[in-house]
Amino acid sequence: MELLKEMSISGHENVLFCNDGNTGLKAIIAIHSTKLGPSLGGTRMWHYSNEQEAINDVLRLSRGMTYKSALANLPLGGGKAVIIGNSRKHKSKEFFHAFGNFINRLNGSYISAEDVGITTQDIKWMSQKTKYVTGKPIEDGGGGDPSPITAYGVYIGMKAAAKEQYGNDSLYGKTILVQGCGHVGSYLIEYLLKEGAKVKVTDIFQDKAETLIKKHTEITLVDPNRIYSEAMDIYAPCALGGTINSESIPLLKCNIIAGAANNQLLNEEVHGELLRKKGILYAPDYLINSGGIINCYSELGTYNKKDVMKKTEEIFLTANQVFKTSIKENMPTYLAANNLAESRFLNK
Repeated sequence: MELLKEMSISGHENVLFCNDGNTGLKAIIAIHSTKLGPSLGGTRMWHYSNEQEAINDVLRLSRGMTYKSALANLPLGGGKAVIIGNSRKHKSKEFFHAFGNFINRLNGSYISAEDVGITTQDIKWMSQKTKYVTGKPIEDGGGGDPSPITAYGVYIGMKAAAKEQYGNDSLYGKTILVQGCGHVGSYLIEYLLKEGAKVKVTDIFQDKAETLIKKHTEITLVDPNRIYSEAMDIYAPCALGGTINSESIPLLKCNIIAGAANNQLLNEEVHGELLRKKGILYAPDYLINSGGIINCYSELGTYNKKDVMKKTEEIFLTANQVFKTSIKENMPTYLAANNLAESRFLNK
């Protein structure tokens, strides 16, 4: 990849490569836009196959955060960070102190939070070296893990999609397959079960899925290798992105895709249009998974959970607007969402 050329095409402002020999930290921080405010986005820790894969991920994720914050009407830009490593093995206080020092060098143009592989404890360690973090533990005056709020927003967005596709927003009796039993996925499942949905789950980490099954015996476990051909009304990707692609779309039997994972469409233009032609309503991930960023932003001021939940419920109205525009303009939902977001930040 010619990185500067790619940054020019995608509109990125800054990319910082981080290396700390003492702790083994290898990370990348990407700032896509600060037009509406400082870039706020989580840090992801993942065992990437190579550096190029990590670069691709951080560029896509940071761009998505710009659109996410704009759709949520927040005075924030978009940024993201990825740490290359195994989150189950390669962690220490010193490791995150080093990362906090790198964040601090950006002087507030990037504010971090949790993402895949990162916990509130990790955030606490970062905060010992930089003030530019959110998602701190509640006992430290923060909003805690934003995953429950992210899950609530996805749930609200899923109900908006159900209203558009089925005529009402009830999820009762609907078969919903949740891919990914992590923090967000597990909280989403609780909302779905409470409403009477029939839930199926899958996860590449068998122990996570089995733990969830023991807690909720009514859940059906699905083999990760056959999820796309599984009978379901709604597919909810809540793990890594790119699961909506040229191989999975022909297999899907669902009516709706609504999940928490970032960058679900492997290629927006190609796969967004394929879904539209197939009649599957796609709720853009960066629209309905914005509860987490709403929660994190609120922490920058005086945190109030009731206000956060009320703001997160606005996802329903925005999703409804996107779906109506998609139908009226005969365009994929991702494009309708992009147009709405861009109208809020491009000319700033």
